[in-house]
Amino acid sequence: MGNTFSMQASHKLGFLHHIRLVPLFSSILGGILLLFALSAGLAGYFLLQADRDQRDVTDEIQVRMGLSNSANHLRTARINMIHAGAASRIAEMDEMKANIAAAETRIKQSQDGFNTYMSRAVKTPADEALDNELNARYTAYINGLQPMLKFAKNGMFEAIINHENEQAKQLDAAYNHVLLKAIELRTERARLLGEQAYQRTRLGMIFMIGAFTLALVLTLMTFMALRRTVIRPLQQAASRIERIAAGDLTMAEQPTGRSEIGRLSHHLQQMQYALQQTVGTVRQGAEEIYRGTSEITAGNTDLSSRTEQQAAAIEQTAASMEQLTATVKQNADNAHHASKLAEDASGKASRGGQMVSGVVQTMGNISTSSKKISEITAVINSIAFQTNILALNAAVEAARAGEQGRGFAVVASEVRTLASRSAQAAKEIEGLIGASVSLIEQGSEEVIAAGSTMEEIVDAVKRVTDIMLDIAAASDEQSRGIVQVSQAISEMDRVTQQNASLVEEASAAAASLEEQAARLTQAVDAFRLQDTGATMRPSFL
Repeated sequence: MGNTFSMQASHKLGFLHHIRLVPLFSSILGGILLLFALSAGLAGYFLLQADRDQRDVTDEIQVRMGLSNSANHLRTARINMIHAGAASRIAEMDEMKANIAAAETRIKQSQDGFNTYMSRAVKTPADEALDNELNARYTAYINGLQPMLKFAKNGMFEAIINHENEQAKQLDAAYNHVLLKAIELRTERARLLGEQAYQRTRLGMIFMIGAFTLALVLTLMTFMALRRTVIRPLQQAASRIERIAAGDLTMAEQPTGRSEIGRLSHHLQQMQYALQQTVGTVRQGAEEIYRGTSEITAGNTDLSSRTEQQAAAIEQTAASMEQLTATVKQNADNAHHASKLAEDASGKASRGGQMVSGVVQTMGNISTSSKKISEITAVINSIAFQTNILALNAAVEAARAGEQGRGFAVVASEVRTLASRSAQAAKEIEGLIGASVSLIEQGSEEVIAAGSTMEEIVDAVKRVTDIMLDIAAASDEQSRGIVQVSQAISEMDRVTQQNASLVEEASAAAASLEEQAARLTQAVDAFRLQDTGATMRPSFL
């Protein structure tokens, strides 16, 4: 719907509303400046031409004055020479010299004026046709005055008068006749130059007036465009801003263009829409805050009662922890005492183990000695066996010898008897030693078993000692942990008390928040919003 409205509204806007202002006014200003520059250039051109014509007129006047002065100075020189002649007659020599000097100066000025004319920059065919005759008449005029100047220097007054009447006047008339023709031609040329300068100046003024008129029209058109594209939209934007400042957010959507002012109006309407949404959201939020503060107040009251119950429970827990701390401390002391007793038993068991080790070593030595005795008995038994064999052999030999060998037979018999008794005694000793060795080996095994048992007892006592030490350390750690727990419970008690205070402060803050929410709702009610169904996001071009 918004897009359709914007498309329809864009057709109602003029094309100026869609043109960027900077290019538009830059083009208009550039056109005006170009027009001013063109008019100034044309006016300058025509004024320059007019100035050039005026300079030509001035030069023409100078040329004409030089030509006129060429005759006038010669006439003045003739008068000065007549005065010099008259002064010489009355013996006024200074006056005569002054007049002669003045006459020479006038002649020189006349020549300069004539040379100015002859060296003129612009020459026409008509005045060039007179140059030869004019030059000849002027030369004749100058040459004709030389005798008169000589007469004046010599004080010959009558000769001066006669020369004036007879030659000078005729030379002047002849030169003046041609001079007037030349002056007439130069005067006509000066008149034409003046008219040309006037026409060019007039044309330049016409161009300037036309350019200024066109510039005035463009300025008027620019003002109308400015009023239509800038002033009126800015007035509408200002009116919208005033209504927004007054709290009225119900202004309808207006068409805007794509120019800078159109974009400003577009963003202003977007701001109105955003402000409308914000105010609606704030109003809804204020109402929700107002409802929420009531719930917060009730919750804070419930939390306050629960906090008081928690504080009482924490106090009971703190008392129980104090009793538990005393019990654990007593257990730790008992564990330390048992650990000391276990260490003492471990020391005694270690010493018993060392004694059993000594007995085992002694029994080993006895067993070794018994083995050596058995070896000696075996040697004795072997000797008795060999002695018995030797006695037997001796008896056999004595029997063979008969009577000679009877004594030897008796001896052999005794030897056999001794050998038999020795062998029997050796066997008995060997039996006794074997029994002793068996008993010693059995005793050694029992002693070794007792030593192993003592080592196990020592290890067990050490483990018991280690366990008791661990129990004592754990009891100490438990005691310290219980102390820390007791401190933590005390801190929890303090924090709970603070929480109770904070709950009271939160209740007060909730009440204040409820009051502020009411004020916020009242402040937001100052804005007038459209109906919820009619509110929609604007869409502009």
